[in-house]
Amino acid sequence: MKHLLDRTLDLTVVAGFSSIGFRARGLADDPVTQRLDGKRVAITGATGGLGLATARALSALGAETALIARDPDKLQAAAAEMVGPTSLHRADLGSMAEVSRLAQDLAGNVDILVNNIGVLFPERQITEEGLEATFATNLLGQFVLTNQLLPQMNPGSRIITVSSGGMYTTRIDLDDLQNEKSYNGSLAYARTKRAQVVLAEEWARRHPEVVSHSMHPGWADTDGVRRSLPTFRRITRPILRSAAQGADTIVFLAADPEPALRNGLFWHDRRPRATHRTKASRQGADLANRLWEKLAQVAVDVRTQEIS
Repeated sequence: MKHLLDRTLDLTVVAGFSSIGFRARGLADDPVTQRLDGKRVAITGATGGLGLATARALSALGAETALIARDPDKLQAAAAEMVGPTSLHRADLGSMAEVSRLAQDLAGNVDILVNNIGVLFPERQITEEGLEATFATNLLGQFVLTNQLLPQMNPGSRIITVSSGGMYTTRIDLDDLQNEKSYNGSLAYARTKRAQVVLAEEWARRHPEVVSHSMHPGWADTDGVRRSLPTFRRITRPILRSAAQGADTIVFLAADPEPALRNGLFWHDRRPRATHRTKASRQGADLANRLWEKLAQVAVDVRTQEIS
């Protein structure tokens, strides 16, 4: 019966992605309680929304939190809400130079990496390194950071990549990863979220000793939604999830024993979900390798540019 209810909620989208689904699945009455004492968790975008809610929850479970964000004042404010050991790391994930410095700052073991940061810009923006900002922050920065930290991660460590249900609506354009042909903010965002799911699967394949999953939080009322999708928020506000509800599956993937039994899956409300809803979003079997190679080449190009 529970499986049927869950499946029905998932198919409806609105009910499944909203606070309605969170409550109907009984998650509000079933908090994650597994302790994380002695574990070090690094969280990008940790000063607001899903990132801050995740940090609060994991700190309460005993984890040492490494909070990563751009704004030093917000980092200090977030640190004040933690109950355990905390370190602060100022970095812009859209800057590959800062990402590399961040990886050095995090030297030593990271038991759980939460790739949470996500941006949606209404107009195309270019970073100081000449990269399209959505691509740089949501995709390339996470690719570079994760790959630099992986050699330091012990077997059984976990990588959690926060995607979005919006990824169901699109494919990856490997010939236009930086949206040079045309730019639509929501589409650029959705493409990076689709690519994040592919990367999470690829990390699991290339590094099976580390647990790598992606997830989507449903529709949560965060600062990012308020800034970037005001019309959507105005229409859906009565049924939006809280940030804590949106972060629930991140906390589950970080702490619960079940996710460690499987690898490379896409989760929502503590259950693995299909990564495609229609054939239109499916691409060739070599997609992951091609995406990996293109990201690796851009990272090399940026590094070469910095050296020269």
